[in-house]
Amino acid sequence: MKAVVYSGAYDVAVQEVPDPRIEDPQDVIIKVTTTNICGSDLHMYEGRTNVEQGKVLGHENMGVVAEAGPAVKDFRPGDRVSVPFNVACGTCFNCTHGWTSFCTRTNPTEGVDGGAYGYASMGPYAGGQAEYLRVPFADFNLLALPQGTEYERDFTMLSDIFPTAYFGTDLAGVSPGDTVVVYGAGPVGLLAVHSAWLRGAARVFCVDMHGDRLSIAEKFGATPVSIAAGDPAEQVLDSTRGAGADCGVEAVGYQAHEPSGQERPELVLDWLVRSVRPTGRLGIIGVYMPQDPGAATQSAKDGRIGFDFGRLFQKGQALGTGQCPVKRYNEKLRDLIIAGRATPSAIVSHELPLTEAPAAYAKFDKRIDGYTKVILHPAA
Repeated sequence: MKAVVYSGAYDVAVQEVPDPRIEDPQDVIIKVTTTNICGSDLHMYEGRTNVEQGKVLGHENMGVVAEAGPAVKDFRPGDRVSVPFNVACGTCFNCTHGWTSFCTRTNPTEGVDGGAYGYASMGPYAGGQAEYLRVPFADFNLLALPQGTEYERDFTMLSDIFPTAYFGTDLAGVSPGDTVVVYGAGPVGLLAVHSAWLRGAARVFCVDMHGDRLSIAEKFGATPVSIAAGDPAEQVLDSTRGAGADCGVEAVGYQAHEPSGQERPELVLDWLVRSVRPTGRLGIIGVYMPQDPGAATQSAKDGRIGFDFGRLFQKGQALGTGQCPVKRYNEKLRDLIIAGRATPSAIVSHELPLTEAPAAYAKFDKRIDGYTKVILHPAA
């Protein structure tokens, strides 16, 4: 089959690789209909992780069941499904307590709980930027979708970024009537804006440095805050008469940088702490790594991010973070899409065949205007 394969920094290619096969009675093979390029894929693309050469990338996947193992009870060939990026067993302590992103059985990497498709340090699982994908523990992991092709662009967001964005607003405790600040107008940040409205927010600020992304945030109803116009925390404080937002979401991560291009991994965390009121909650869903060999400082290379923890403590703020347990949210978000309440596909900027993935990676990585969210169709 054809698949997007990592060969080195800034080097991905569509290559022929062996078809996946049933390896366990609980496996299914899906024919991938839509798979996405995620912002976190760019960490690997840029050589900022330890992903191995030859890895098939892609953790945002959906498709149709092509083959089911003999122990699979709930899914049959022809069923349309969404595949959470979490590879979870369903029976360990964390899975049974709703934390499928920290499954203790599916990732053999020492010191790391939780498996994922096509990602560095997240286990041996091939990704779904390919024609076919093997899904372990299928009965537990797969989400059933209505048959046909309706809502394809919306449903493809259920594997990661829509639940992750909603998870961020959950961690931040967004409640009806809240004023919310979201840092980052990439795909996850934009859907965090969308999720804040779904949870009843009264006002949402969205902070970024890219005008095209802020324009989309404005279409989602957010008040855009441009870093180019000055200190974003001061802008939020000025707009709230000095009170700050009730809560906030960080959707940028460890490669945060100033408009000049200088990386400062603590930058957005500092802004977030300053722009949220005392006792407010913070949802940190941008990716941070325990090691980053490409970081600007030695402490950042060791995963030590020196943000303004003293101010956070002084303000009595609470924070939550980690990878999203997709199964906690994806069924309800699916139903909001079907009901017409949620439209995550509004962030899609490009639909391309799989063969155009290398060029799309390069343009998405360079933040070329208009490249907001790329979805790929292997059968196109």
